Amino acid sequence: MKNSLIILSFFSLGILLGYNNLLPAFLHAGSSTKYALYFLMFIVGISIGADKNSISIIKNFDFRLLLVPIATLIGTFSGVAVISLFLRDYSILEAMAVGSGFGYYSLSSIIITEIHSAELGVIALLSNIMREVITLLLAPVMVLIFGKLAPISSAGATSMDTCLPIIASSSGKGYVLVALFHGILLTVVVPLLVSFILSLN
Repeated sequence: MKNSLIILSFFSLGILLGYNNLLPAFLHAGSSTKYALYFLMFIVGISIGADKNSISIIKNFDFRLLLVPIATLIGTFSGVAVISLFLRDYSILEAMAVGSGFGYYSLSSIIITEIHSAELGVIALLSNIMREVITLLLAPVMVLIFGKLAPISSAGATSMDTCLPIIASSSGKGYVLVALFHGILLTVVVPLLVSFILSLN
């Protein structure tokens, strides 16, 4: 929750500074988001590669672990498809691109801004932050109503980091390995899926 508020604060500050032309001109150039994306992908690679849990999960891989992220993919895209029926200004593919961020707001919003538009990038940022915040606030309720895997799917890519403590406390420590694998896999597929879906638009 705190992390999401910090991100939103920096985002709001960026809008304020950009609107009032208080930033150097090179930051307004179209290539700045591209380099930010390259840097972010580099950091993601380092974080996954340096995480000992990631290596142990790969070494002790169980095929059944794939079922949870697959269920998250199917559930997310099914929900987005239904919601897109009520959207006038955006196509189903644009809505799918936003949904394929799976809570990874920083990466998906930059990719969407670079490939599509800043407007859709902002929508991706806000919707994916909402996904994380809803998980942080309602994880115990999700466990009671839908079962112990529900907060993991709801968290999406953030099940490996910001949402992991609430998942551990709500679902139990036995689900930490599942949450880590789920988050790592979705983190890897986010840039691939977002780019692929937008290429079809």
